[in-house]
Amino acid sequence: MPKLAMHWWILIGLVAGVAYGYVAALTGHTAHVLDFIAPIGRLFLNLLKMIAVPLVLFSLVAGVASLNDSSKLGRIGGKAIALYLGTTAVAIAIGLVVVNLFGPGQGLATETREKLLAAYGEAATEKAASAAQVSIVDQLIDIVPTNPFGALADAQMLQVVFFALMLGIALTRLSRRVEGTAHVIKVFQLLSDAIIEMVQVIMKIAPLGVFAMLAGVVADLGKDPGALGDLLSSLGGYMATVVIALLVHYLVVYSVLIKVFTKVPWSRFAKAMIPAQLLAFSSSSSAATLPVTIRCVEQGVGVDEEVSSFVLPLGATINMDGTGLYQGVAAVFIANALGLPLDFGQQLMIVLTAALASIGTAAVPGVGIVMLVIVLKQVGLPEAGIGLILAVDRPLDMCRTVLNVTGDATVATVVASSEGLVHEGERHHPAA
Repeated sequence: MPKLAMHWWILIGLVAGVAYGYVAALTGHTAHVLDFIAPIGRLFLNLLKMIAVPLVLFSLVAGVASLNDSSKLGRIGGKAIALYLGTTAVAIAIGLVVVNLFGPGQGLATETREKLLAAYGEAATEKAASAAQVSIVDQLIDIVPTNPFGALADAQMLQVVFFALMLGIALTRLSRRVEGTAHVIKVFQLLSDAIIEMVQVIMKIAPLGVFAMLAGVVADLGKDPGALGDLLSSLGGYMATVVIALLVHYLVVYSVLIKVFTKVPWSRFAKAMIPAQLLAFSSSSSAATLPVTIRCVEQGVGVDEEVSSFVLPLGATINMDGTGLYQGVAAVFIANALGLPLDFGQQLMIVLTAALASIGTAAVPGVGIVMLVIVLKQVGLPEAGIGLILAVDRPLDMCRTVLNVTGDATVATVVASSEGLVHEGERHHPAA
Protein backbone atom coordinates (compact mmCIF):
# COMPACT_ATOMS: atom_id res chain seq x y z
CA MET A 1 0.00 0.00 0.00
CA PRO A 2 1.61 3.31 -1.11
CA LYS A 3 2.51 5.82 1.56
CA LEU A 4 0.40 8.99 1.39
CA ALA A 5 2.30 12.24 0.82
CA MET A 6 2.03 14.88 3.55
CA HIS A 7 -0.19 17.20 1.52
CA TRP A 8 -2.79 14.41 1.25
CA TRP A 9 -2.77 13.95 5.01
CA ILE A 10 -3.20 17.71 5.47
CA LEU A 11 -6.08 17.70 3.00
CA ILE A 12 -7.70 14.79 4.85
CA GLY A 13 -7.32 16.72 8.11
CA LEU A 14 -8.85 19.82 6.51
CA VAL A 15 -11.91 17.96 5.16
CA ALA A 16 -12.37 16.02 8.40
CA GLY A 17 -12.14 19.24 10.43
CA VAL A 18 -14.81 20.94 8.31
CA ALA A 19 -17.09 17.91 8.62
CA TYR A 20 -16.53 17.55 12.37
CA GLY A 21 -17.14 21.25 13.02
CA TYR A 22 -20.29 21.24 10.91
CA VAL A 23 -21.74 18.16 12.65
CA ALA A 24 -20.84 19.61 16.05
CA ALA A 25 -22.67 22.84 15.20
CA LEU A 26 -25.75 20.97 13.99
CA THR A 27 -25.88 18.76 17.08
CA GLY A 28 -25.26 21.58 19.55
CA HIS A 29 -21.73 20.54 20.54
CA THR A 30 -20.03 23.76 19.48
CA ALA A 31 -18.78 24.47 23.02
CA HIS A 32 -17.07 21.07 23.14
CA VAL A 33 -15.18 21.82 19.90
CA LEU A 34 -14.19 25.34 20.96
CA ASP A 35 -13.08 24.22 24.44
CA PHE A 36 -11.24 20.98 23.66
CA ILE A 37 -10.51 20.66 19.91
CA ALA A 38 -9.74 24.23 18.80
CA PRO A 39 -6.93 24.67 21.41
CA ILE A 40 -4.97 21.91 19.66
CA GLY A 41 -5.11 24.00 16.49
CA ARG A 42 -3.93 27.08 18.36
CA LEU A 43 -1.06 25.06 19.83
CA PHE A 44 0.02 23.97 16.34
CA LEU A 45 -0.23 27.56 15.10
CA ASN A 46 1.89 28.75 18.03
CA LEU A 47 4.56 26.20 17.12
CA LEU A 48 4.78 27.66 13.62
CA LYS A 49 4.78 31.24 14.89
CA MET A 50 7.50 30.28 17.38
CA ILE A 51 9.97 29.50 14.59
CA ALA A 52 8.89 32.13 12.03
CA VAL A 53 10.85 35.08 13.49
CA PRO A 54 14.07 33.15 14.29
CA LEU A 55 13.96 31.63 10.80
CA VAL A 56 13.68 35.06 9.17
CA LEU A 57 16.54 36.45 11.28
CA PHE A 58 18.98 33.55 10.91
CA SER A 59 18.31 32.77 7.24
CA LEU A 60 18.41 36.42 6.14
CA VAL A 61 21.66 37.20 7.99
CA ALA A 62 23.30 34.05 6.63
CA GLY A 63 21.95 34.60 3.11
CA VAL A 64 22.99 38.25 2.85
CA ALA A 65 26.41 37.72 4.45
CA SER A 66 27.19 34.80 2.13
CA LEU A 67 26.48 36.89 -0.99
CA ASN A 68 29.66 38.95 -0.57
CA ASP A 69 28.20 41.34 -3.16
CA SER A 70 26.03 44.27 -2.15
CA SER A 71 25.12 44.97 -5.78
CA LYS A 72 23.65 41.48 -6.08
CA LEU A 73 21.62 42.04 -2.93
CA GLY A 74 20.30 45.32 -4.32
CA ARG A 75 19.46 43.67 -7.62
CA ILE A 76 17.54 40.80 -6.03
CA GLY A 77 15.77 43.15 -3.61
CA GLY A 78 14.83 45.58 -6.37
CA LYS A 79 13.33 42.83 -8.53
CA ALA A 80 11.40 41.37 -5.60
CA ILE A 81 9.90 44.68 -4.45
CA ALA A 82 8.96 45.69 -8.01
CA LEU A 83 7.24 42.34 -8.60
CA TYR A 84 5.47 42.41 -5.23
CA LEU A 85 4.04 45.89 -5.78
CA GLY A 86 3.22 45.11 -9.42
CA THR A 87 1.35 41.89 -8.70
CA THR A 88 -0.55 43.54 -5.84
CA ALA A 89 -1.68 46.38 -8.12
CA VAL A 90 -2.74 43.87 -10.78
CA ALA A 91 -4.63 41.82 -8.16
CA ILE A 92 -6.58 44.88 -7.00
CA ALA A 93 -7.37 45.78 -10.62
CA ILE A 94 -8.64 42.23 -11.29
CA GLY A 95 -10.82 42.44 -8.19
CA LEU A 96 -12.33 45.73 -9.37
CA VAL A 97 -12.99 44.39 -12.87
CA VAL A 98 -14.72 41.26 -11.52
CA VAL A 99 -16.80 43.13 -8.92
CA ASN A 100 -17.97 45.68 -11.52
CA LEU A 101 -18.81 42.83 -13.87
CA PHE A 102 -20.98 40.95 -11.35
CA GLY A 103 -22.20 43.94 -9.31
CA PRO A 104 -22.78 42.23 -5.93
CA GLY A 105 -24.63 44.34 -3.39
CA GLN A 106 -26.79 46.21 -5.87
CA GLY A 107 -29.85 44.16 -5.03
CA LEU A 108 -29.25 43.86 -1.29
CA ALA A 109 -32.58 44.30 0.51
CA THR A 110 -32.88 47.29 2.83
CA GLU A 111 -33.99 45.00 5.67
CA THR A 112 -30.93 42.77 5.23
CA ARG A 113 -28.60 45.78 5.10
CA GLU A 114 -30.04 47.26 8.30
CA LYS A 115 -29.92 43.88 10.05
CA LEU A 116 -26.23 43.41 9.20
CA LEU A 117 -25.31 46.95 10.22
CA ALA A 118 -27.18 46.54 13.51
CA ALA A 119 -25.61 43.15 14.27
CA TYR A 120 -22.02 44.10 13.41
CA GLY A 121 -22.03 47.87 13.86
CA GLU A 122 -20.23 47.72 17.21
CA ALA A 123 -17.51 45.45 15.83
CA ALA A 124 -17.18 47.78 12.83
CA THR A 125 -16.65 50.72 15.18
CA GLU A 126 -13.86 48.84 16.98
CA LYS A 127 -12.14 48.07 13.69
CA ALA A 128 -12.45 51.71 12.63
CA ALA A 129 -10.87 52.79 15.92
CA SER A 130 -7.94 50.43 15.28
CA ALA A 131 -7.51 51.80 11.77
CA ALA A 132 -7.56 55.38 13.05
CA GLN A 133 -4.23 54.65 14.70
CA VAL A 134 -2.71 53.40 11.42
CA SER A 135 -0.91 55.80 9.07
CA ILE A 136 0.70 54.68 5.81
CA VAL A 137 3.54 57.19 6.36
CA ASP A 138 4.06 55.91 9.91
CA GLN A 139 4.12 52.33 8.60
CA LEU A 140 6.96 53.23 6.24
CA ILE A 141 8.88 55.02 9.01
CA ASP A 142 8.35 52.09 11.38
CA ILE A 143 10.25 49.80 9.02
CA VAL A 144 13.34 50.90 10.94
CA PRO A 145 13.14 49.46 14.48
CA THR A 146 14.16 51.61 17.42
CA ASN A 147 14.79 48.40 19.36
CA PRO A 148 15.57 45.29 17.26
CA PHE A 149 15.09 43.01 20.27
CA GLY A 150 11.64 44.52 20.80
CA ALA A 151 10.89 43.87 17.12
CA LEU A 152 11.91 40.24 17.58
CA ALA A 153 9.78 39.90 20.71
CA ASP A 154 6.72 41.50 19.09
CA ALA A 155 7.20 39.64 15.77
CA GLN A 156 7.34 42.90 13.79
CA MET A 157 8.39 41.03 10.66
CA LEU A 158 9.38 43.96 8.42
CA GLN A 159 11.50 45.44 11.21
CA VAL A 160 13.16 42.05 11.73
CA VAL A 161 13.85 41.86 7.98
CA PHE A 162 15.42 45.35 8.01
CA PHE A 163 17.64 44.56 11.01
CA ALA A 164 18.69 41.20 9.54
CA LEU A 165 19.62 42.86 6.25
CA MET A 166 21.71 45.48 8.04
CA LEU A 167 23.46 42.84 10.14
CA GLY A 168 24.14 40.67 7.09
CA ILE A 169 25.59 43.63 5.16
CA ALA A 170 27.73 44.60 8.16
CA LEU A 171 29.12 41.05 8.40
CA THR A 172 29.91 41.10 4.67
CA ARG A 173 31.86 44.36 5.02
CA LEU A 174 33.59 43.10 8.15
CA SER A 175 34.69 39.85 6.50
CA ARG A 176 36.94 41.82 4.12
CA ARG A 177 39.18 43.03 6.94
CA VAL A 178 38.55 40.87 10.03
CA GLU A 179 39.51 37.19 10.16
CA GLY A 180 37.04 34.78 11.74
CA THR A 181 33.91 36.52 10.43
CA ALA A 182 33.19 33.45 8.31
CA HIS A 183 32.73 31.43 11.52
CA VAL A 184 30.01 33.84 12.70
CA ILE A 185 28.25 33.56 9.34
CA LYS A 186 28.51 29.76 9.61
CA VAL A 187 26.79 29.90 13.02
CA PHE A 188 23.84 31.79 11.50
CA GLN A 189 23.68 29.25 8.67
CA LEU A 190 23.65 26.33 11.13
CA LEU A 191 20.93 28.02 13.20
CA SER A 192 18.87 28.50 10.03
CA ASP A 193 19.31 24.81 9.17
CA ALA A 194 18.30 23.88 12.73
CA ILE A 195 15.05 25.85 12.37
CA ILE A 196 14.31 24.03 9.11
CA GLU A 197 14.78 20.75 10.98
CA MET A 198 12.25 22.00 13.54
CA VAL A 199 9.83 22.62 10.66
CA GLN A 200 10.24 18.98 9.60
CA VAL A 201 9.32 17.83 13.11
CA ILE A 202 6.37 20.21 13.53
CA MET A 203 4.93 19.24 10.13
CA LYS A 204 4.48 15.68 11.36
CA ILE A 205 1.48 16.89 13.40
CA ALA A 206 0.22 19.24 10.66
CA PRO A 207 -2.82 17.09 9.74
CA LEU A 208 -3.98 17.07 13.37
CA GLY A 209 -3.36 20.81 13.70
CA VAL A 210 -5.27 21.60 10.50
CA PHE A 211 -8.15 19.36 11.61
CA ALA A 212 -8.40 21.18 14.95
CA MET A 213 -8.18 24.67 13.41
CA LEU A 214 -10.86 24.00 10.80
CA ALA A 215 -13.16 22.25 13.25
CA GLY A 216 -13.00 25.30 15.52
CA VAL A 217 -13.64 27.78 12.69
CA VAL A 218 -16.59 25.86 11.22
CA ALA A 219 -18.15 25.13 14.62
CA ASP A 220 -17.90 28.80 15.57
CA LEU A 221 -19.39 29.97 12.26
CA GLY A 222 -22.20 27.44 12.50
CA LYS A 223 -23.32 28.22 16.06
CA ASP A 224 -26.64 29.38 14.61
CA PRO A 225 -27.25 27.38 11.39
CA GLY A 226 -30.35 29.40 10.53
CA ALA A 227 -28.60 32.75 10.84
CA LEU A 228 -25.62 31.38 8.91
CA GLY A 229 -27.91 30.29 6.08
CA ASP A 230 -29.44 33.77 5.91
CA LEU A 231 -26.00 35.35 5.85
CA LEU A 232 -24.76 33.09 3.06
CA SER A 233 -27.81 33.77 0.92
CA SER A 234 -27.48 37.53 1.50
CA LEU A 235 -23.74 37.75 0.98
CA GLY A 236 -23.29 34.79 -1.34
CA GLY A 237 -22.79 37.00 -4.39
CA TYR A 238 -20.11 39.01 -2.63
CA MET A 239 -18.28 35.88 -1.42
CA ALA A 240 -18.45 34.28 -4.87
CA THR A 241 -17.07 37.46 -6.47
CA VAL A 242 -14.06 37.48 -4.12
CA VAL A 243 -13.33 33.78 -4.74
CA ILE A 244 -13.67 34.11 -8.54
CA ALA A 245 -11.31 37.11 -8.59
CA LEU A 246 -8.78 35.20 -6.43
CA LEU A 247 -8.92 32.23 -8.82
CA VAL A 248 -8.47 34.46 -11.87
CA HIS A 249 -5.37 36.04 -10.36
CA TYR A 250 -3.94 32.65 -9.38
CA LEU A 251 -4.64 30.89 -12.68
CA VAL A 252 -3.79 33.78 -15.00
CA VAL A 253 -1.19 36.06 -13.39
CA TYR A 254 0.88 33.52 -11.47
CA SER A 255 0.81 30.87 -14.18
CA VAL A 256 1.89 33.43 -16.81
CA LEU A 257 4.76 34.66 -14.61
CA ILE A 258 5.97 31.10 -14.00
CA LYS A 259 5.62 30.00 -17.64
CA VAL A 260 7.10 33.13 -19.23
CA PHE A 261 9.89 34.06 -16.83
CA THR A 262 11.03 30.69 -15.49
CA LYS A 263 11.81 27.20 -16.74
CA VAL A 264 9.92 25.63 -13.83
CA PRO A 265 6.90 23.63 -15.09
CA TRP A 266 3.65 25.10 -13.75
CA SER A 267 2.53 21.63 -12.65
CA ARG A 268 5.66 21.22 -10.50
CA PHE A 269 5.22 24.65 -8.93
CA ALA A 270 1.51 24.10 -8.21
CA LYS A 271 2.14 20.65 -6.71
CA ALA A 272 5.03 21.87 -4.55
CA MET A 273 2.93 24.67 -3.06
CA ILE A 274 0.01 22.51 -1.89
CA PRO A 275 1.21 21.99 1.73
CA ALA A 276 1.83 25.73 2.21
CA GLN A 277 -1.51 26.62 0.59
CA LEU A 278 -3.47 24.20 2.77
CA LEU A 279 -1.74 25.52 5.88
CA ALA A 280 -2.35 29.14 4.79
CA PHE A 281 -6.04 28.32 4.31
CA SER A 282 -6.27 26.75 7.76
CA SER A 283 -4.30 29.40 9.68
CA SER A 284 -5.20 32.63 7.79
CA SER A 285 -1.64 33.79 8.55
CA SER A 286 1.17 34.32 6.04
CA ALA A 287 3.67 34.69 8.89
CA ALA A 288 2.72 31.38 10.51
CA THR A 289 2.92 29.66 7.12
CA LEU A 290 6.32 31.18 6.25
CA PRO A 291 8.49 28.28 7.49
CA VAL A 292 6.46 25.84 5.39
CA THR A 293 6.46 28.19 2.40
CA ILE A 294 10.27 28.36 2.53
CA ARG A 295 10.44 24.56 2.75
CA CYS A 296 8.11 24.10 -0.23
CA VAL A 297 9.87 26.67 -2.42
CA GLU A 298 13.38 25.40 -1.68
CA GLN A 299 12.76 21.65 -1.70
CA GLY A 300 9.80 21.38 -4.08
CA VAL A 301 10.37 24.16 -6.63
CA GLY A 302 14.16 24.17 -6.36
CA VAL A 303 14.72 27.84 -5.50
CA ASP A 304 18.16 28.44 -4.00
CA GLU A 305 18.29 29.41 -0.32
CA GLU A 306 20.22 32.52 -1.34
CA VAL A 307 16.99 33.93 -2.83
CA SER A 308 14.29 32.25 -0.74
CA SER A 309 15.80 33.35 2.59
CA PHE A 310 15.52 37.00 1.52
CA VAL A 311 12.56 37.23 -0.87
CA LEU A 312 10.03 35.09 1.06
CA PRO A 313 10.28 36.84 4.47
CA LEU A 314 10.03 40.16 2.63
CA GLY A 315 6.98 38.91 0.74
CA ALA A 316 5.24 37.68 3.89
CA THR A 317 5.28 41.30 5.04
CA ILE A 318 4.80 43.54 1.98
CA ASN A 319 3.14 41.24 -0.56
CA MET A 320 -0.63 41.10 0.04
CA ASP A 321 -2.15 40.26 -3.36
CA GLY A 322 -5.16 38.49 -1.87
CA THR A 323 -5.73 41.16 0.77
CA GLY A 324 -5.49 44.00 -1.75
CA LEU A 325 -7.83 42.25 -4.18
CA TYR A 326 -10.35 41.64 -1.40
CA GLN A 327 -10.25 45.28 -0.31
CA GLY A 328 -11.14 46.41 -3.83
CA VAL A 329 -14.06 44.01 -4.07
CA ALA A 330 -15.27 44.80 -0.55
CA ALA A 331 -15.17 48.58 -1.10
CA VAL A 332 -17.27 48.37 -4.28
CA PHE A 333 -19.69 45.89 -2.66
CA ILE A 334 -20.20 48.23 0.31
CA ALA A 335 -20.70 51.18 -2.05
CA ASN A 336 -23.29 49.22 -4.06
CA ALA A 337 -25.11 48.04 -0.92
CA LEU A 338 -25.30 51.58 0.47
CA GLY A 339 -26.39 53.06 -2.87
CA LEU A 340 -23.18 55.11 -3.22
CA PRO A 341 -21.58 53.91 -6.48
CA LEU A 342 -17.90 54.73 -7.05
CA ASP A 343 -16.69 56.45 -10.22
CA PHE A 344 -13.53 55.49 -12.15
CA GLY A 345 -11.35 58.01 -10.31
CA GLN A 346 -12.41 56.66 -6.92
CA GLN A 347 -11.74 53.09 -8.00
CA LEU A 348 -8.30 54.13 -9.25
CA MET A 349 -7.70 55.60 -5.80
CA ILE A 350 -8.61 52.20 -4.31
CA VAL A 351 -5.79 50.57 -6.33
CA LEU A 352 -3.23 53.10 -5.09
CA THR A 353 -4.39 53.18 -1.46
CA ALA A 354 -4.77 49.40 -1.08
CA ALA A 355 -1.33 48.76 -2.64
CA LEU A 356 0.35 51.24 -0.28
CA ALA A 357 -1.64 50.06 2.74
CA SER A 358 -0.46 46.49 2.15
CA ILE A 359 3.17 47.48 2.82
CA GLY A 360 4.03 46.66 6.39
CA THR A 361 0.61 45.15 7.13
CA ALA A 362 0.92 42.48 9.82
CA ALA A 363 0.65 39.01 8.29
CA VAL A 364 -1.97 37.85 10.82
CA PRO A 365 -5.65 36.85 10.60
CA GLY A 366 -8.23 39.61 10.08
CA VAL A 367 -5.83 42.49 9.43
CA GLY A 368 -7.40 43.08 6.00
CA ILE A 369 -10.52 44.51 7.65
CA VAL A 370 -8.48 47.15 9.47
CA MET A 371 -6.75 48.16 6.24
CA LEU A 372 -10.14 48.24 4.48
CA VAL A 373 -11.20 51.08 6.78
CA ILE A 374 -8.33 53.18 5.40
CA VAL A 375 -9.48 52.42 1.83
CA LEU A 376 -13.09 53.33 2.64
CA LYS A 377 -11.98 56.65 4.15
CA GLN A 378 -9.94 57.45 1.05
CA VAL A 379 -12.94 57.10 -1.28
CA GLY A 380 -15.45 58.75 1.05
CA LEU A 381 -17.46 55.71 2.15
CA PRO A 382 -18.76 55.39 5.74
CA GLU A 383 -16.59 53.15 7.92
CA ALA A 384 -19.70 51.53 9.37
CA GLY A 385 -20.11 49.83 5.99
CA ILE A 386 -17.66 47.12 7.02
CA GLY A 387 -20.43 45.82 9.28
CA LEU A 388 -22.01 44.45 6.08
CA ILE A 389 -19.17 42.01 5.48
CA LEU A 390 -17.72 41.23 8.93
CA ALA A 391 -19.82 38.10 9.37
CA VAL A 392 -18.20 36.34 6.40
CA ASP A 393 -14.71 37.83 6.69
CA ARG A 394 -13.04 34.78 8.27
CA PRO A 395 -13.68 32.27 5.44
CA LEU A 396 -12.64 34.89 2.87
CA ASP A 397 -9.55 35.68 4.96
CA MET A 398 -8.60 32.02 4.67
CA CYS A 399 -8.95 32.16 0.87
CA ARG A 400 -6.99 35.38 0.39
CA THR A 401 -4.13 34.14 2.59
CA VAL A 402 -3.66 31.27 0.13
CA LEU A 403 -3.16 33.83 -2.65
CA ASN A 404 -0.76 35.88 -0.51
CA VAL A 405 1.45 32.84 0.15
CA THR A 406 1.34 31.69 -3.48
CA GLY A 407 2.30 35.19 -4.62
CA ASP A 408 5.34 35.14 -2.34
CA ALA A 409 6.44 31.83 -3.84
CA THR A 410 5.81 33.00 -7.42
CA VAL A 411 7.97 36.11 -7.02
CA ALA A 412 10.73 34.10 -5.31
CA THR A 413 10.74 31.64 -8.23
CA VAL A 414 10.81 34.39 -10.87
CA VAL A 415 13.62 36.29 -9.11
CA ALA A 416 15.65 33.11 -8.58
CA SER A 417 15.21 32.17 -12.25
CA SER A 418 16.44 35.59 -13.37
CA GLU A 419 19.57 35.04 -11.26
CA GLY A 420 20.10 31.44 -12.42
CA LEU A 421 19.42 30.17 -8.92
CA VAL A 422 16.73 27.55 -9.55
CA HIS A 423 17.89 23.93 -9.33
CA GLU A 424 16.75 21.56 -12.06
CA GLY A 425 14.24 19.13 -10.60
CA GLU A 426 13.16 18.78 -7.01
CA ARG A 427 15.86 18.35 -4.40
CA HIS A 428 13.49 16.82 -1.89
CA HIS A 429 9.77 16.89 -2.41
CA PRO A 430 8.10 18.89 0.40
CA ALA A 431 5.31 16.40 0.73
CA ALA A 432 7.55 13.40 1.21
